[in-house]
Amino acid sequence: MSKLGSITLLVLAEIASMSLWFTSSAILPDMLAETMISPVAQALLASGVQAGFVVGALASAVFGIADRFDPRRVFVLCAVAAAGANAALLIAPVGGEAAICLRFLTGAFLAGVYPVGMKIAVGWGTKDRGLLVGLLVGALTLGSAAPHLFSFMGGAEWRMVISATSILAALGGVMILAAGLGPHHGKAPAFNPRAVLVAWTDRRIRLAYFGYLGHMWELYAMWAWIGVAAAASYSVSMTSEAATEFAKLTAFLAIALGGLACVPAGAVADRIGKAQMTIVAMAISGSAALLTALTFGGAPWISFIVILIWGISIIPDSAQFSALVADAAPPELAGSLMTLQTALGFTLTIATVQATPVLAAHFGWPLILGVMAMGPLFGILAMRRLIVAE
Repeated sequence: MSKLGSITLLVLAEIASMSLWFTSSAILPDMLAETMISPVAQALLASGVQAGFVVGALASAVFGIADRFDPRRVFVLCAVAAAGANAALLIAPVGGEAAICLRFLTGAFLAGVYPVGMKIAVGWGTKDRGLLVGLLVGALTLGSAAPHLFSFMGGAEWRMVISATSILAALGGVMILAAGLGPHHGKAPAFNPRAVLVAWTDRRIRLAYFGYLGHMWELYAMWAWIGVAAAASYSVSMTSEAATEFAKLTAFLAIALGGLACVPAGAVADRIGKAQMTIVAMAISGSAALLTALTFGGAPWISFIVILIWGISIIPDSAQFSALVADAAPPELAGSLMTLQTALGFTLTIATVQATPVLAAHFGWPLILGVMAMGPLFGILAMRRLIVAE
């Protein structure tokens, strides 16, 4: 299949499969209306996906799964398995230990979707790699936003959201089988667990990892809890029901618009430099995090606009960190090194996603939202060093 056709299928499959990620966060308010779920369990439903993803990604990186096997087959098997784990939430006790375990399994299987998708994407080009990975991350972002849209459209019917995302993910996984592999696709001839040491010995890859960690400090904590934070902010001047519904729409738009921004950002990065693009994005997202904290509880339309700006700017740099690693890595190790990068980033998000609602309950949302700006600052410092190193 042609490059355009393969990338189009990959983007659609990624959107469909990654719709599983924030299912529990999107339906949490409606689940709480039906049954009591402790604050710790609420956080575990979200961070369980992160933890599962880390375990799956580390296993994939160490054993070189994305490099040793046909990535399309890995993608479909993992997407269908993740869809099955997500669908099992329909029969598991709401918010119970079984549900948390299922979210963990969903994340573990998704480690065979997102990083493997990046492996397929970078095989289709080198000069336009920023755009290619930008398309994939944009697809991931739109998929992540989908549950919020389904929840907004379905009202309190949270089981409908689970069913819809499960079916969508399974169909997306099967779709990828029709895609082709690009001329720059590299395949590892044998298992080499020490290949991941390149991530530490190559300064360019190491700094790209550091920048990515700064980016991940805020990204998934914002994505997972912005609906809850927005509802708390809006409820100061709106009824609880109206605030909740407006927050669902806010969360969907903030995440989805960020996904759309990944495409032009990738094209710009190919022209001005990938590291330079990440600095611009992190400067805007860090500033937006601070503004979201400052406008918390104020006029809803002001908070809404600021959150949208934050959502638009928080994700376009993600693709460029991966592209920087792919540029610096040997082609036959690119998949493993990008997978390791995501594993480290998502390890950090286990703590940020789990701690965010707990700390917000004690210190208030404005302080916690402001602390998220520390990540972009760290990332900017790392990427400035990378530019000098190049």
